Amino acid sequence: MNTIYLLPSCNTCQRVLKTVEQVGDWKVRDIKSEPLTETEVDAMAASAGSYEDIFSRRAMLYRSRELNKQDLGEEDYKALILEHYTFLKRPVMQVGDQYFAGSAKKAVEAAVRAV
Repeated sequence: MNTIYLLPSCNTCQRVLKTVEQVGDWKVRDIKSEPLTETEVDAMAASAGSYEDIFSRRAMLYRSRELNKQDLGEEDYKALILEHYTFLKRPVMQVGDQYFAGSAKKAVEAAVRAV
């Protein structure tokens, strides 16, 4: 079964969920109430290409901590994603061992094709 990692209160995540549900069954995982494990984050990053590729620069904490003024490396991105769910680019759609991060049309279409 395919899995979508999201925040149920996020309108964008709900919109993407409605789109992908048209092509298959999806297990919905609330990343706030059921945090990601290091193994899951590692798998997402490996599939996406890097931790930076699954990192959200839109997170309010990103600016409030002034992380946008720092030079972050892969280990920093990983640690931040594991520290707080808002640093994960959402939603993340898992189809088999492939992960597609974000709500961009390109990512959603790729997930739909992979189903």
